[in-house]
Amino acid sequence: MSVKVSAASSAILERDGRFLLIRRRNPPSADLFAFPGGRAEEGETPEQTALREFEEETGIPVRDPVLFATYDLPTKDETGRITSHFFLSVFLVQSDSDLEAVAADDASDAGWYTAEDIRSLPVPASVLDCAERLAARR
Repeated sequence: MSVKVSAASSAILERDGRFLLIRRRNPPSADLFAFPGGRAEEGETPEQTALREFEEETGIPVRDPVLFATYDLPTKDETGRITSHFFLSVFLVQSDSDLEAVAADDASDAGWYTAEDIRSLPVPASVLDCAERLAARR
């Protein structure tokens, strides 16, 4: 049985060298810290998904999405069988700097972390990769 590849998007908001991460409440990444994001709804562009999911999970409306990275993310069980498969588009976004994040929807917590902090958190490999690449730009 083949698993359908689903589109997903996430968004990176950076303030003063820190990235906004949420702690996932639900599988496939439960209890991991990640950039706000999720599955595309029917008819949505990747950009629309990133903006919608970010606001749903943090309460912060974001704008000006710029594609930063893409990842092909199959999840396998212990037998090696693919159980889920996402194609993830990651965007850099902007927001008003006075808005505070409030964890909602699939997020159990929200906080601001440096790339150094992220190295010691339980995060998907894609999150660490993006944070390291952005930190190296400075």
